[in-house]
Amino acid sequence: MRKLLLIALTLSLYTCNSDDDKPQNPVDQLPKATQTGEGTFACLVDGKPFIDKSGGWFNCFYQYVDDGWHFGIQGKDESYKYTLLPRSIALGTTKKKISEGRVLQLIEISEGNASGGGGFTFSINDSQSSSTNQEYTGELTITKLDFESYIVSGTFWFDIKHPVTGDTIKIREGIFDTFFIM
Repeated sequence: MRKLLLIALTLSLYTCNSDDDKPQNPVDQLPKATQTGEGTFACLVDGKPFIDKSGGWFNCFYQYVDDGWHFGIQGKDESYKYTLLPRSIALGTTKKKISEGRVLQLIEISEGNASGGGGFTFSINDSQSSSTNQEYTGELTITKLDFESYIVSGTFWFDIKHPVTGDTIKIREGIFDTFFIM
């Protein structure tokens, strides 16, 4: 009888679900905000975790070109390829400076503005994008801008209109922390 009880106990331990240890709240699945150049880019897209797992190999720059400062960063989450959610999330400025502690309003892509957007890949032959504008807006906050170490960190949120369904896509709890090219 003891052997049977021991076997039953051992089997019950093996049947425990290891997923129980994973955070159930989607925001808890995102990496923590840092300011050390960790190579992170993540957010929630309609409540689902979007995490760039490239190890920081996303394009990030802050450069003076054509008489103005341009900032850009883009993260990709390959798990959203061929779905109705964006596969890439981008933030940028066009002839607009960024600075530590500054909150930028994300509106349309034009000179003197900051904007956010999403790139959708529906199939191998069908890719579309959508960006912030006067109706679908958001905010980008630069939490660190270090010109000695070339580190930029920030938080963001914005809404965009889905290019096919017309639904509002909500990008929330966005964070990034990476090195930039000047």
